[in-house]
Amino acid sequence: MNQDAKYWVALSTNQKIGGRTFLKLFRRFKKLEKIWQTNNRDLAQAGLDVNQIEAVKEVIASKNPDQEIEKLKRLKIDVLIFSDKEYPKNLLKLPDPPGILYLKGNIIPNDELAIAVVGSRKYSPYGRRATEELIGPIAAAKITIISGLALGIDSIAHEVALSVGGRTIAVLGCGLDQIYPTANIRLADKILAADGAIISEFPLGTPAWRSNFPIRNRIIAGLSLGTVVVEAAPDSGSLLTATASIEYNREVFAVPGEIFSLTSQGTNRLIQMGAKLVLTPHDILEELSISQKETQIKAQEILPDSKEEEILLKLLKQPILIDHLVAQSKLSTAQVNSTLIEMEMKGKIRNMGGTRFVINGRLIK
Repeated sequence: MNQDAKYWVALSTNQKIGGRTFLKLFRRFKKLEKIWQTNNRDLAQAGLDVNQIEAVKEVIASKNPDQEIEKLKRLKIDVLIFSDKEYPKNLLKLPDPPGILYLKGNIIPNDELAIAVVGSRKYSPYGRRATEELIGPIAAAKITIISGLALGIDSIAHEVALSVGGRTIAVLGCGLDQIYPTANIRLADKILAADGAIISEFPLGTPAWRSNFPIRNRIIAGLSLGTVVVEAAPDSGSLLTATASIEYNREVFAVPGEIFSLTSQGTNRLIQMGAKLVLTPHDILEELSISQKETQIKAQEILPDSKEEEILLKLLKQPILIDHLVAQSKLSTAQVNSTLIEMEMKGKIRNMGGTRFVINGRLIK
């Protein structure tokens, strides 16, 4: 875990410190540990308003970062912060990415190929069948299924992905120390047992307040290449996820329904507004150019060609100076320099300026 993470965790306990505030702080200070020694003027220069400055000062006065991180360790909850290499790349493209994500399970590179599935809690037999027949083949094709662990279509989407041996991620609108709804605690356990993940932007102890779900929905949309809406009433929260997808320039897909059904009014209206009408799994995969994106992700994977490359690539996951490479690798200066030149020519690493280098992709173990 990033050594600076405990300061992000402490700050996240205040509701007034959200994604945009974290970005301002990160851009100004880089290491949020520095905030514990800063003053109001520095915080104002970071772009914080009076209320946000008061929130930061309140955290500094009342929270011990070491104690906050220990609470997570006891519950076996990890965190990803905005600057972590493992932070979901799809979220990095958002104008307001979460500064911190609480995590059970793991985020993996293939999660860049993800589709969100949302819909009504009061689903119909048609909605269940549509979810099963559309999402099953997609999950079986190793596309990650993202949803919100809610009752109804969300739960069916998770279950379908698990039933075909696929990968699924649940995004919660509460802290990870309390699964909501409680009826889905067993489903959450099944997701984790299948090497999936459960994530949240909200700190420990946060109840499932109604106001949290629009915030949660933007993460569901942001993690995904597109959102599939199966059934939705006109005032459904699923439509908020679809709206977020549109704002983030992601695709929106809608399953058509009968015109007299309340839970079809939202999806039919989305189609009228330009959402892609979905009849088969191929409609989704073709629109998203999944095969092309798989090729792009594969091209980012790096395999060492020698023992020297293997040693150095493991050290180059974070930018590092040549002198430190020599010291940590136990290789000679000549070996390090010659191997770096070869790897840079192959496009495996890049020069960050001066004598700092970093890996230019993902190392295959």
